[in-house]
Amino acid sequence: QVQLLESGGGSVQAGGSLRLTCKASGYMYDSYTMAWFRQAPGKEREGVAAVEGDGTKSYLDDVQGRFTVSRDNARNTLYLQMNNLKPEDTAKYYCAVGRANAATITKYSHLPSGHWGHGTQVTVSS
Repeated sequence: QVQLLESGGGSVQAGGSLRLTCKASGYMYDSYTMAWFRQAPGKEREGVAAVEGDGTKSYLDDVQGRFTVSRDNARNTLYLQMNNLKPEDTAKYYCAVGRANAATITKYSHLPSGHWGHGTQVTVSS
């Protein structure tokens, strides 16, 4: 079992930045893909960014160029640097790990048999 704990959410104005952190514990493997999802009220959950164990990354088109995902395998930690935030980025952001292709996660917002955190809220005001 893998436990995931997100932090770093908050409220910012449009154009601002936030950095999310996800600390993994338990049976964590470097080969796992680590990912960020988000879900806004009344909307489907979507895969925002993912990074495979070998460093291969993928992003949702809407965040490409504004968000950067990274991981530190030695610390079992996943990061999401979010710049130039927009009101439409407002959502609860979830960390997830599992065995999946990063591109599949961001294209189909799907992570079968994944482990999930409880989420951290990001609110962007105009």
